[in-house]
Amino acid sequence: MAKIFTFFLCITLTMAVGAVSGIATAGGIDDWFYALNKPFFNPPTDVFGPVWTLLYLLMGISFYLILRQTSGPLRTKAIIIFWVQLALNFVWSFLFFKYRLLGIAFIEIFLIWVSIVFMLHSFYSVNKKAAYLQIPYLVWVSFAALLNGSIWFLNR
Repeated sequence: MAKIFTFFLCITLTMAVGAVSGIATAGGIDDWFYALNKPFFNPPTDVFGPVWTLLYLLMGISFYLILRQTSGPLRTKAIIIFWVQLALNFVWSFLFFKYRLLGIAFIEIFLIWVSIVFMLHSFYSVNKKAAYLQIPYLVWVSFAALLNGSIWFLNR
């Protein structure tokens, strides 16, 4: 029963981070965002919600796999890096949508990318499946960074 509770807690926590940042910054997705110049590869707005939902779900499952491992310094490091990348992820929406700081958001998304690479490395040392589950996240954030940088460049 404790395993099931922990599993749902991991998923709920990661999904809540995404939901809170999305709800808190939804007001920034108004005429301002739609009026921005965007690159030709900008996906339809409807794509972002399902993609991020899947990514937060994978984060939660991955985190659960890490928590199930034997305690030790590698596991502790992996947990810390997980929370750091999740906090950085949370902040990005505020920088981009709420405060409209496209350049700072671009720098911050680079920090997210770096933290995901560190997370993948640390997760791989603890549980390879947990690391593999984060590959779509790294790919999406790579694309999101390109998109963020392009939008910033096109709207300077």
